[in-house]
Amino acid sequence: MSWGTELWDQFDNLEKHTQWGIDILEKYIKFVKERTEIELSYAKQLRNLSKKYQPKKNSKEEEEYRYTACKAFLSTLNEMNDYAGQHEVISENMTSQITVELTRYVQDLKQERKSHFHEGRKAQQHIETCWKQLESSKRRFERDCKEADRAQQYFEKMDADINVTKADVEKARQQAQTRHQMAEDSKADYSLILQKFNQEQREYYYTHIPTIFQKIQEMEERRIVRVGESMKTYAEVDRQVIPIIGKCLDEIVKAAKSIDQKNDSQLVIEAYKSGFEPPGDIEFEDYTQPMKRTVSDNSLSNSRGEGKPELKFGGKSKGKLWPFIKKNKGAAPEDFSNLPPEQRRKKLQQKVDELNKDIQKEMDQRDAITKMKDVYLKNPQMGDPASLDHKLTEVSQNIEKLRLEAQKFEAWLAEVEGRLPARSDQARRQSGMYDTQSPATVNNCAQDRESSPDGSYTEEQSQESEVKVLATDFDDEFDDEEPLPAIGTCKALYTFEGQNEGTISVVEGETLYVIEEDKGDGWTRIRRSEDEEGYVPTSYVEVYLDKNAKGAKTYI
Repeated sequence: MSWGTELWDQFDNLEKHTQWGIDILEKYIKFVKERTEIELSYAKQLRNLSKKYQPKKNSKEEEEYRYTACKAFLSTLNEMNDYAGQHEVISENMTSQITVELTRYVQDLKQERKSHFHEGRKAQQHIETCWKQLESSKRRFERDCKEADRAQQYFEKMDADINVTKADVEKARQQAQTRHQMAEDSKADYSLILQKFNQEQREYYYTHIPTIFQKIQEMEERRIVRVGESMKTYAEVDRQVIPIIGKCLDEIVKAAKSIDQKNDSQLVIEAYKSGFEPPGDIEFEDYTQPMKRTVSDNSLSNSRGEGKPELKFGGKSKGKLWPFIKKNKGAAPEDFSNLPPEQRRKKLQQKVDELNKDIQKEMDQRDAITKMKDVYLKNPQMGDPASLDHKLTEVSQNIEKLRLEAQKFEAWLAEVEGRLPARSDQARRQSGMYDTQSPATVNNCAQDRESSPDGSYTEEQSQESEVKVLATDFDDEFDDEEPLPAIGTCKALYTFEGQNEGTISVVEGETLYVIEEDKGDGWTRIRRSEDEEGYVPTSYVEVYLDKNAKGAKTYI
């Protein structure tokens, strides 16, 4: 099967076919190029998507990634970033191994095709020239034969005519002989040219054209093979990244399996646990004797009878609050005393851990400077040991400052941990610094202590007399303070026994005035009468804010 023998007369069609083959190859190159652009665009969009949902540094969102579900999502984002990288690899490899290579090959193919068809046209022109020469010699031979025949006929006519002179007959005879000779010469020339043309024609159809067409066939077959190889490469480029993409997907599955709902639930407890105990049982109140109403020990009815009531620990006189427990409306206090007990403990623990890390960094730096100084002492040519003294002193001072700071926060932490309900060792302190604390110091907060609105704590009973003295001193200073106007009312959902300074006791179902809303610390400031106001936990009351609240009826 050869184009040279089977398609010897299809020169023009072969020319069109080979041009079509090059067009197909260029179309395939364009297809691959557009695929690489799609891969790059897809990779870019995946990277932007991953970046868009990444947690912002030093933001509240970053804290959310403590939960295993959020960690798994973050892992998915990172894996998708790597996944996008594999699509960039696909684009790069297709560009280098297919697009660039085939583009170069097409240029060479066009040059080769041009050369082959130029050679074919040259052979065509040569055979056409030979054909024209043959036709010319043939026509000349034909013309000379006709001229010789006419000359012969003229001679015979002259020879038969008795009226013609002998000289004219001789002249006609010589003319006929000349024409015959010319015809013979034309015949010989025509025969020679015909023989030469037949030889050229045989070489053209059986040697030149088959050779040229064979080269064109081989060129076309190489093009087809190259397209097939490129298609294999196209698939292999994709196949090469499948293991890595598979690993990315496996990591996403692994991250999904690592989600621990129990752990996340525990983190919610650690994040929002206040450290308070829930309210106790409500005792029966007997209304069968209206004039001698019996109220549970947890109510404050006994403090609202005739005469001046006996204030409980931390109670207020003349509607005044202790100045040192007024809510901080500016920056949060350094000891986090504005937070509930458990949250305050966590913040203090976090601060202690941070300070310990800073101390360790400074100590590592001090050790490095010390080693460098020893090297300088042993090898003075490397540097002056005295040049490091200032830096060493500075680092030592930093260490001392950080230690003092850490001791301050550790003291606050020890104070808080001594007032929180008992916890397991693991839950109490991860650092284990206070695991040796006596269990006797970890008492129930509902029995021994209550938190104040700003999260500070005071000893009960043993310090009661001392605080009452302080109350007397501070009351004198704030006697002239104008009471805050009521901004609404509230209804007590539970009985609350306020035993710390600044708090006030309420009975379930009781209605009181609201004089200050919850500012985010979990406490609401209320008033019962002119001489009784204080803070109660916001969760213990249902607040009704109303500009007409001053006229509302108060159930006392």
